[in-house]
Amino acid sequence: MNIIVSTLNAKYIHTNLAIRYLKAYAAPEFNVKIAEYTIKDPIMNIVSDLFSKKPDVLGFSCYIWNIEETIKVIQVMKKIMPELIIVLGGPEVTYDFTYWLKRLPEVDYIVVGEGEETFKQLLIQLEGPADIESVQGISYMKDGKVVINPSRSKIDLKQLPTPFRFEEDLPHLSKRVVYVETSRGCPFNCQFCLSSIELGVRYFNRERIKEDIRFLMDHGAKTIKFVDRTFNISRSYAMEMFQFLIDEHRPGTVFQFEITGDIMRPEVINFLNENAPRGLFRFEIGVQSTNDLTNELVKRRQNFEKLSRTVTMVKEGKKIDQHLDLIAGLPEEDYHSFRKTFNDVFALRPEELQLGFLKMLRGTGVRIRAKEHDYVYMDHAPYEILKNNVLSFEDVVKIKQVEDVLEKYWNDHRMDETIEYLVTQLFETPFDFFQEFGTYWDEQGWSRIGHQLEDLFKRLSQFLSSIHSSQLEIVEGLMKYDYLKQHRYKPRKSWWNQNISKEESKQVYEYVKNHPEQLGKSFQELSLSEKDLIKHTIVEKVPFDSAEFLQTKVLKEHPSYMLIYFDPISGKSTIFPVRKQ
Repeated sequence: MNIIVSTLNAKYIHTNLAIRYLKAYAAPEFNVKIAEYTIKDPIMNIVSDLFSKKPDVLGFSCYIWNIEETIKVIQVMKKIMPELIIVLGGPEVTYDFTYWLKRLPEVDYIVVGEGEETFKQLLIQLEGPADIESVQGISYMKDGKVVINPSRSKIDLKQLPTPFRFEEDLPHLSKRVVYVETSRGCPFNCQFCLSSIELGVRYFNRERIKEDIRFLMDHGAKTIKFVDRTFNISRSYAMEMFQFLIDEHRPGTVFQFEITGDIMRPEVINFLNENAPRGLFRFEIGVQSTNDLTNELVKRRQNFEKLSRTVTMVKEGKKIDQHLDLIAGLPEEDYHSFRKTFNDVFALRPEELQLGFLKMLRGTGVRIRAKEHDYVYMDHAPYEILKNNVLSFEDVVKIKQVEDVLEKYWNDHRMDETIEYLVTQLFETPFDFFQEFGTYWDEQGWSRIGHQLEDLFKRLSQFLSSIHSSQLEIVEGLMKYDYLKQHRYKPRKSWWNQNISKEESKQVYEYVKNHPEQLGKSFQELSLSEKDLIKHTIVEKVPFDSAEFLQTKVLKEHPSYMLIYFDPISGKSTIFPVRKQ
């Protein structure tokens, strides 16, 4: 048989771990081939490529982000290859296989639960005696009725073969995210998460995992993401792996983990702060809500005080970037409660704050008990909520406006100093700034168009001009600072109105030439000629003491100048205060 396992990833840089485990486990009896695509690929391109491979059995790994596009592929494939056997697996079809079998007559079998052993046993029967009823862990249609064979016992993870050493993957390791699994299951019971369905945590062979990671790094892997639901559930295990990764890492490699913040002990954080190289690790921490009633209703045990301690200690260590998640739409969290949740978490100043919306995943407790909170949600994946008993659709739309500008103006760190000033000085709370700006952004129709860096500054400036504040001059000065600090080259045209005349600029340059020591030692070391000074620098006036600000980040209202040098070799900009007498 010619066997293909496939999936549609969200992005090209992603890789699918599940189908690689299927391929590894099926060997050597079956030579399973992998075919990966993305949800953005045209359906006919995917179909044409799969058709050219002439599969006898075609398996798809299904998730909320790819199921609808996968269905389109399946339906066309069955039209052009009626004898093709189509098998589905993955979390999107596992927990409601009856629905999918009835909706999709093109599907022959659904693998329910862990797929490695089940898929191989199915292949054995399809090639040989065709005793499908003997294959545990599958569901299918027979005589117009759904058949579910007995479930299969959990596989021994320590015996699973490695999915990381296929020759065809090696040339792409440096360009894509590599997903690594060291455990399956989750100790928690959060009712919005599929991991709550599988009780207990099982571990893979530690030494084998270490060997795989060495292999991946040796062959160029740059971003390795651990998909364990709670990487630090075992303190000793996490410490062992952290130490290993610190000892064995290669320059440029980044490891990402999903961390439960309130159970991480201070001594672990201190160890990382003292020993981890900057940028080696990245933490993703699901906060979701700080509303105690909401957390109780979704059976989420969380101590926000301890979680805050963890995030703060990690941030103060300046070694590890943190990505914190929020979920809008959880039970009994109305708009005002979510505003508080947002502000509670933003106060920690994570490097990234992800604002998502509750998805009513098949098989989860919140979906099963949706009527208790009057949930209305999308019929098709990703099953995002539209409203519930305490959150109107208007509220959902408003929070979505926050999501858009939060991503562009905080998570991308294009103007950190500006945003910090706005959320602490001009608006009552951070949420209020992002909400008011997000609403304005939406009203202007900007959510439907693309944006260059300069556009983002122009749009914020336009929004701020619509409000009345005596502090807007300070804000514009900070925006200039943020804009020029990250510019790689001398801008030809600025988004702001020039507030410095040619004569004034000439006087500043004259002062700089005559008193280079006033700009500091690092400026003197540049030894810029008069020609390079004019060619590679600009002078800007700001309404605050630039020397004080650059040194302490304290804003003192006293007009001053900044000289910005754009290094033609490194492509970096440096800002120097000009202490002109």
